[in-house]
Amino acid sequence: MVPVPNVTRADAVSAVRNPLAFIAERWTPQQRTVRHAALISLAMTVCIVVTGGAVRLTGSGLGCPTWPKCTDESLTATSEMGFHGFIEFGNRMLTYVLCAAVGWAIITARSQKPMRRSLTRLGWIQFWLVMGNAVLGGIVVLVGLNPYTVAAHFLLSTALIAVAVTMWQRTREGDGDARPLVGKAVAQLVWFLIAASVLLIAVGTVVTGSGPHAGDSSEVPRMGFDWETVSKLHAVLAWIVVTLTFALWFVLKAVDAPKGPLHRTRDLFLILLAQGAIGYVQYFTDLPEVLVGLHMFGSCVVWIGVMRVLLSLRERPYTTAEVPSQTGDSQLSAV
Repeated sequence: MVPVPNVTRADAVSAVRNPLAFIAERWTPQQRTVRHAALISLAMTVCIVVTGGAVRLTGSGLGCPTWPKCTDESLTATSEMGFHGFIEFGNRMLTYVLCAAVGWAIITARSQKPMRRSLTRLGWIQFWLVMGNAVLGGIVVLVGLNPYTVAAHFLLSTALIAVAVTMWQRTREGDGDARPLVGKAVAQLVWFLIAASVLLIAVGTVVTGSGPHAGDSSEVPRMGFDWETVSKLHAVLAWIVVTLTFALWFVLKAVDAPKGPLHRTRDLFLILLAQGAIGYVQYFTDLPEVLVGLHMFGSCVVWIGVMRVLLSLRERPYTTAEVPSQTGDSQLSAV
């Protein structure tokens, strides 16, 4: 039998005062464990965005009519509330799953040897963004699904995805000084792409806030913009993003750029084409819920693709002080 280590009173006090340090002193995760934890956090972030869209598309936005309780009398959904209460409360519970995923990412990053403060910091930024978005989600319910608060809720989730992607990428590289892989002109083109993508997503929330899927069967206020007009503006911005992506790929090919930026740009271009096809089909088929939900998922994938293009423009080598927990893991960074 394996002997059980003695836990002294000092150990117990240390665990209570600083549990992360207590764990880090006794456990060193493999590098791939840290990487997988960051990826799980990113996947759960996308998952909760998609399930949040399902809440709106099924008209369950007020399935739990108050917050933080589900009703004034009950913390959880009751059988009398039916399908809509189950959907809304289930999405609220996924916030705890997301918190657990982010917490696991923080623990693995904090326990890595040597400790990488940059990774731990990114994990904590995710945690506070999740907390802020949970409060904002409660406000959305309390104000009766005001479309501007719904838009802010989605945009904050977009920021969370950006941080999660950054942490995932940082787990696959070192903490050395960033070395650019492309020239300044190419980097400027990418920043134009970033700005256009942010504007595309922001206008997409206006399309949602002006469209028919208000999130509940009751009278929910809309933004008041002409839906056809903002939809066409959204389509124009989408074509701008596609054009910028193709131009970036062409320039990278012309200057014989490294495979990383070239492949990430190619991937983004293919994602944009698929997302555009879904967008046009849903527009001409009167916005069926399934396609709208798929388009929301596509929006997350597009933003991940954009962030990966940005992060591929430089490389960060391991410093002499860094010793990866598992030899050869860094070779997987091209995945």
